[in-house]
Amino acid sequence: MTVRPELLPAKNDACWCGSGRRYKNCHRLEDLNPGAASLRAAAPPGRRVRAGRQSPIRSVPGDILRPPYLATGGYPRGHNGAEPKSADVIERMRRAGQAAAEVLQTVGAAVRPGVTTDALDAIAHEECLRRGGYPSPLGYKGFPKSLCTSVNEVICHGIPDSTRLREGDIVNCDVTIYLDGVHGDTNATFCVGEVDPETARLVQVTRECLDLGIAAVRPGAEVRSIGAAIQQHAEAAGFGVIRDFVGHGIGEQFHTEPQIPHYDDGRSTQLLVPGMTFTIEPMISAGDWHMRMWDDGWTAVTADLSRSAQFEHMMVVTEDGVEVLTRLPA
Repeated sequence: MTVRPELLPAKNDACWCGSGRRYKNCHRLEDLNPGAASLRAAAPPGRRVRAGRQSPIRSVPGDILRPPYLATGGYPRGHNGAEPKSADVIERMRRAGQAAAEVLQTVGAAVRPGVTTDALDAIAHEECLRRGGYPSPLGYKGFPKSLCTSVNEVICHGIPDSTRLREGDIVNCDVTIYLDGVHGDTNATFCVGEVDPETARLVQVTRECLDLGIAAVRPGAEVRSIGAAIQQHAEAAGFGVIRDFVGHGIGEQFHTEPQIPHYDDGRSTQLLVPGMTFTIEPMISAGDWHMRMWDDGWTAVTADLSRSAQFEHMMVVTEDGVEVLTRLPA
């Protein structure tokens, strides 16, 4: 039975569920469409993520090189970023990529029940500074923290705060460091203690999706081949591929062309050429692929509140394949 709209809260009122979000960004869709409630029913048991208290913005010493967007608010007009990078830029990206991987490893080692996402942010911040780098998210388009922490149904861009991780949660930690004038970008999803078997399978399949996407990279291939490999594997496992966020070109700028969809997008026919640098970062949901945004303008969650996992690497196309720049030596 469809609920009469005039009996529902106004779109900009607080949602009746007590989430603290506006009604239009929370339960309005499923209240107007009873079929959407079945999606919510499919979400795994357990707590839902709520925004906590944010700590003050962390400081960065004056001798640390800042990315240009802190001063300009954007990129140089006409900048594309899809062009092949010089040997010098690629070598600097190798160093930045290794630094980002080391920071992510340190952050991941701190993930455990009882730790706050703000504490993880503090670790990422200090580890970036210790390597002489700037934490790229800090101040990017107003983002207030040095790390993105996305817990359970949060797809990406979760803001670290007083939220404490609990046994059975999953958390994606997204690290980017600006070092020697280039960015190194990587992320991974970590299990908090023991997780249920379906959540463990989601994390494993997402990791496999990243590996298959990387394996599709070679000179002359179309960008769409990356997403096709990811989508086929995820959907065969019964999972959804988030379509609202993509991988991206990277180098001296944080986000540039080419865009790298994680599904088979027929419009993504650009050919890969040696020297192109970009990220692949599939976001895979245990349920439906649609999303909604929190009122903070950053936190993206699955529309059905199913859990979401993500893994990311930064890479360069080589003459005979691909070199992953954010993979630590074995």
